[in-house]
Amino acid sequence: NEMVLIDVGDKAESYIPLAEFRHEDPERIIKVGDKFEVYIERRKDEGGLQLSRDKAIAIKVWDEIAKIQEEDRTIEGRIESRVKGGMSVDVGVPAFLPYSQIDLRPVKDLDGLIGQSFDFKVLKFNRKRNNVVISRRAILEEKRSKLREKMRTSLEEGQTIVGAITNITDYGLFIDLGGMDGLCHITDLSWGRVSHPSKLYNVGDEIEVKVLKYDKDSDRVSLGVKQLKEDPWAKVPEKFPVGATVTGKVVSITDYGVFVELEEGVEGLVHISEMSWSKKPRHPSKIVAVGDKIEIKVLKVEAETKRISLGMKQLQPNPWDVVEESYPVGSVIEGKIKNITDFGVFIGIEEGIDGLIHVSDLSWTERIKHPSEKYAKGETIRAVVLKIDKENERFSLGVKQLEPDPWVAAVNKYPTGSIVEGTITNVTDFGIFVQLEEGIEGLVHISEISKEKIQTPVGMFNVGDTLKAMVISVSSDDRKIALSVKALEDGVSKEEYEQKASSGPATFGDLLKAAADDKNEG
Repeated sequence: NEMVLIDVGDKAESYIPLAEFRHEDPERIIKVGDKFEVYIERRKDEGGLQLSRDKAIAIKVWDEIAKIQEEDRTIEGRIESRVKGGMSVDVGVPAFLPYSQIDLRPVKDLDGLIGQSFDFKVLKFNRKRNNVVISRRAILEEKRSKLREKMRTSLEEGQTIVGAITNITDYGLFIDLGGMDGLCHITDLSWGRVSHPSKLYNVGDEIEVKVLKYDKDSDRVSLGVKQLKEDPWAKVPEKFPVGATVTGKVVSITDYGVFVELEEGVEGLVHISEMSWSKKPRHPSKIVAVGDKIEIKVLKVEAETKRISLGMKQLQPNPWDVVEESYPVGSVIEGKIKNITDFGVFIGIEEGIDGLIHVSDLSWTERIKHPSEKYAKGETIRAVVLKIDKENERFSLGVKQLEPDPWVAAVNKYPTGSIVEGTITNVTDFGIFVQLEEGIEGLVHISEISKEKIQTPVGMFNVGDTLKAMVISVSSDDRKIALSVKALEDGVSKEEYEQKASSGPATFGDLLKAAADDKNEG
């Protein structure tokens, strides 16, 4: 079961392990009578010969290896196992096949080669050291070189050819055309969006491609897959006319909108401003997700530049179309404060509509430097609808209009010529401000303080003091009341002032002069 008894014509037979015969062919059945060449290693002390089948084979193999290298021929070998830096190959003797010499390109599945037989070139050998280095790549390069020469005469731009994918990168596919490699850039794989070539193809796949460009000097070949089909944009104006409602799939989301695929190779943009009627729309990712199928309206088509503008909000009712009916001018509404700026307060009316209360419409009488002094974000307040500009989408509100304008009543309450008494609130170089009631102030100009010429009233009067004066003019439109202390000093009565004021366009100076003349005559 383990040994073979060999007769070489000596005085005695010799044994050789059966395993040495199985190295050549594990499946071969050794029978009595079979003849083999064997190597005589030595004569044993006890008699008989030390024989070896392996060494007999090796001697012949080494001679064959030397002859094969000299004649630049190939030798067949069977890949046995993986070793450091390469593979061990049985060519009659163990030979070393470096990783770099296995194929034209790196092999991912090296274990898949074990047990396979190939032809190899002998790169170098050392008989004394039992060392042989072989190459399969050298044979493949020779074949490829011959195929390349053949392809140079037959390859043409516009030609359709089948090739095998040899490598996949972020920017495209490398394809073996049978003699030379070509590159199919990612932009030429499909008329549609391709995130990565590996999503569509695998190494080893055979695909049909079109030769886009062939540079014979550098042997560079540019290939395309999408060019085998008609450009879908050629029929876009017919298939997706402006105003049409279509369905598409969200393929990308950006800060400024979403890209929607209408069909393979045709994408349109829904700008963020076309996603919602709201003036402050949410981020597109809060409205849709990649992969969603949505209904959109075609707004604009530019087939030449391959652009389609789409809209989502156009399929929803515009809140501004019914806002005038829902909130007529003069009606009172209630809403929460959404934002506060230096020029006013924004109130949320309904989805997509905000109303603005301008700082000038917050109070009839208060001097508000910034609305945040009086209001807070999130607070609910009531306001009157002042104006609706549908075209410019503006909704104007007012808070002060909830109460009557005190200046309208002031005209009747403080008629010209009446005597009033109030509290000094401010003293300036040009006059004295006097508060007659909450929100109503009058001004005694410096020229109306005394008939004597005064350089400045500052220092003469104090804030908080009470001052009596005559009303010489009042205007609700200008929100001003002019007062005079000098008129009281000159003894002009209310009746005289009213009579003079009603008799004609006399000035207040004329009135004072007339009063002085009457006094002198008396």
